Amino acid sequence: MTAFATATGVGSWPGSSARDAAEVIVGELHNLPHLVELPARGPGADMIGRAAALLVDIAFDTVPRGYRIAPGRSAVTRKAASLLEEDIDALEEAWEKAGLRGSQRVVKVQAPGPVTLAAHLELPGGHRALTDAGAVRDLTTSLAEGMAAHRAQLQRRLEVPVVVQFDEPSLPAALAGRLAGVSSLNTVHPVDEAVVNALLDECVEVVGGDVGLHCCAADLPWKMLQRSTIMAVSVDVQTLTAADLDGIGEFIESGRTVLLGAVPTTAPAVAPTAEQVAAAVAAVTDRLGFARAVLRDRVGVTPACGLAAATPGWARTAIELSQRAADAFADDPEAVE
Repeated sequence: MTAFATATGVGSWPGSSARDAAEVIVGELHNLPHLVELPARGPGADMIGRAAALLVDIAFDTVPRGYRIAPGRSAVTRKAASLLEEDIDALEEAWEKAGLRGSQRVVKVQAPGPVTLAAHLELPGGHRALTDAGAVRDLTTSLAEGMAAHRAQLQRRLEVPVVVQFDEPSLPAALAGRLAGVSSLNTVHPVDEAVVNALLDECVEVVGGDVGLHCCAADLPWKMLQRSTIMAVSVDVQTLTAADLDGIGEFIESGRTVLLGAVPTTAPAVAPTAEQVAAAVAAVTDRLGFARAVLRDRVGVTPACGLAAATPGWARTAIELSQRAADAFADDPEAVE
C-alpha cells in the first residue's frame, strides 16, 4: 500500500480562512490531509500564484492574462510567500491541537507541475514560457528545488512524512499542441513526450519521497506516465475513456496508485452517499478485472478536482464522502456493492 492509496483532497478550497480550512482538513481526512490552496484570497493564492512562493531565484508578477516572469522580488511574490507561510502556520496549529505531531499520518502538498507552470507563465515578451526550452528547464529546476525545500520544511514542523503532488491540468493540451499563442501567428508547438518525461523525473528525483500527479483533463498520456517515476496519478472518473481505463490498469499493475475523483466538486441536486461513491470507484477496478483487494492497496478516493468553487459546507461533505468511501475499502472491499 502506498501513501496515496487512501482519501485526500485535490488542492484548492473555498473561502479565505487558512485556519478554518486546516481544521476541517485535519479533522475529516484521517490518513492523507493536504495543505490547501485558497484562491479566493487573490493573486499569489491560486495554483500558479502559489508557485511564486516556491520557485528558487525566479520571481513573477501579475499581467492582464495572469502571471509573467519578472526580475527581482515582486509584490505578488512577497504576497505568495506570506500566504503560504500563513497556510503552514494554520496547518501546524491544527496538527498540534489534534495531537498529531510525530504521528505516522502522511501530509500532502501540491504545486503546479513543470508543464502547466510553463504553460501559464509568460516570458517578458508575452509568450508562454513553454515556447522557450531554456526557460522550461530553468523553471523545472527551480520548481524541483523549491518543492524539495517546502517538503522538508513541512516535515520538520509537523514531524511526519510529506508527499508531493504536481498538478498538470494543461499536460494533455501541451502534448497535443492545443495551447493558444499570443496571436494566431504564434502557435505553441506540441511538447515532446520524452521532454515531459525528463522534466517530471527531474522533479521526482530532486523532491524525494513519493510523488503523484493530478490531471482532471481528458486524454492523459498513460504510456508516458508508465515510463516515468511518478508513483500515483489522480484523475476525474467522469473524463475516463476506454484508453484511460487501459492506462489505469497498466499503472496499477506496475505497483503504483491511481486516485479516482468520484465526488462532485460542487453540490449536486442530490448528494451521493458514501456507499455510492465507493461503488463508483469499485466499478472502475471491477471493469478492469482486478481483485477487490486492489481498492485497499492501490486506489485512492478524491473529489473530482479542486473545491475552490464549492460552498464551505459542500467542501467538507466532499472530503467526508471521500474518506468514508476509502474507509469502506480499508475495512472490507469485498462488501462494497
